[in-house]
Amino acid sequence: MRGSDERTGALFSYVDVESRIRSDHPLRRIREITNAALAA
Repeated sequence: MRGSDERTGALFSYVDVESRIRSDHPLRRIREITNAALAA
C-alpha cells in the first residue's frame, strides 16, 4: 500500500503577484508594453 492519500497545501505557495511587486517597479511598465504588443 502507498499510505493515505491526504493532500496538503503546504507544498505550494499561493501569492498575489500584484501585491508583491511595488507600483513603481519597471516590470509593471514592461507588462503594459507586452500586453499592448500581444493585443495588436
